[in-house]
Amino acid sequence: MRCTCHIVPADVLRRLAQDASLSQDTQRAFIDTAKVDVEQRRIRVQAVKLTMVAQATAQTVTALAPAPALSLYDCNHTQNLPGTPIANPPASADQTARNVSATTSDVADFYATVFKRNSIDDGGMTLLSSIHYGIKYANAFWNGLQMAYGDGDGLIFTDFSQSNDVIAHELTHGVTQYTLQLNYTNEAGGLNEHLSDCFGSMFRQWKANQTVAQADWLIGKDIVGPQAQAKGLTCLRDMANPAGAHCIGPQITHFSQYKAGMDPHYSSGVPNLAFHTICMAVGGQSWDKVGQVWYRVMTTSGAKPAMRMKTFANRTRSAASQLYPGDTALSQAVDAGWKQVGL
Repeated sequence: MRCTCHIVPADVLRRLAQDASLSQDTQRAFIDTAKVDVEQRRIRVQAVKLTMVAQATAQTVTALAPAPALSLYDCNHTQNLPGTPIANPPASADQTARNVSATTSDVADFYATVFKRNSIDDGGMTLLSSIHYGIKYANAFWNGLQMAYGDGDGLIFTDFSQSNDVIAHELTHGVTQYTLQLNYTNEAGGLNEHLSDCFGSMFRQWKANQTVAQADWLIGKDIVGPQAQAKGLTCLRDMANPAGAHCIGPQITHFSQYKAGMDPHYSSGVPNLAFHTICMAVGGQSWDKVGQVWYRVMTTSGAKPAMRMKTFANRTRSAASQLYPGDTALSQAVDAGWKQVGL
C-alpha cells in the first residue's frame, strides 16, 4: 500500500524540478520537496496499517470529546514535526497560523453540520497541524497522524494554507483512513484522491454558500503562484474539466483511459467528472443530496482497501435510491453521470 496523500502529485514536482524556465533556486525547491515526500509516504503507510489494526482490535468505541480540539505548531522552516506549539492561533500575528486555525475549525464544523461526523475518526480526534514546514516546501500533506503545510516556492505555488479546499482535501484523506481505508494504488488510489477532491470542493462551496452552478469547481486555485498564472495555469485540478490545459496536473476523463499503476491524482479525474456531472444535473447545493450519497457509501461500506471504481459507482446508485427513494431524478442523474465516464 503506497500512499502519498499530498495535494501536489509527485510527477508534477519532478517536471517542475526539470523546468529550465525556472531559476535554479526554484528547481531546487521542487527537488527537495519530492525527496521529503518519499519519506513522508513511509510514515503514512505505517499509520494506515496501525489504524486498521486498532479498529480491528477495539473492544469499544468511545468518543474522546464531543467536538475535536485543534492543535497548531510551527516548524519554523525545519522538517521537525510537529514543531513548537502556537499558544493562541486565532490571535497570532502569523497569517498562516490564522488561516490554518480558522479553516481547520471550519472543516470540522462542515463535517459535523452537514454529515454529523465528529472529527476525522468520528470520535473527537484532535486535529493536529503544523505550518511553515521546510524551506520553500511546495506541498501539503496528511501523514496519517497530522497535517503539515509548506509555504511554497513563491512562484509556482504560494502558501498552501491559502486554499481552503486544500486543507479540506488533506483532512479528508484522514476520514478515508478511518472509513474505506482505501489503498493508494490502482483504482482504489484514484477513489482515495477523488474523495478528497470531492469533499474539498464541497467544503469550499459550503463555506461560500454556493450552488453547483455558482461554483468554479477548481482545486487549489488559491495556491497558484504568479509565474504559473503567467503561463495560463489557474489551478491544480478542475473537476468540471479535468483534462483542461489550465490545470497544473490535468487528469483523464473516461475510464477507458485508465491504466493500472496510474498516479491516483490523475485517475481520480474519472470519478471527479462524474461527481460534477451528477451535481450539475441535480442542481442546488452539492452537499444536500449528492454529497450525502457519497458520504453514505464512504462510511457504510466498511474497510474496502482495493475497491474498484465500478463498485463505488454502483454503491452510489444504490445509496441514492435508499436515501431518497422517491427522487427518480436523482437516481437517473447518478446513473447517467457514471455512464458518461464509462462506469
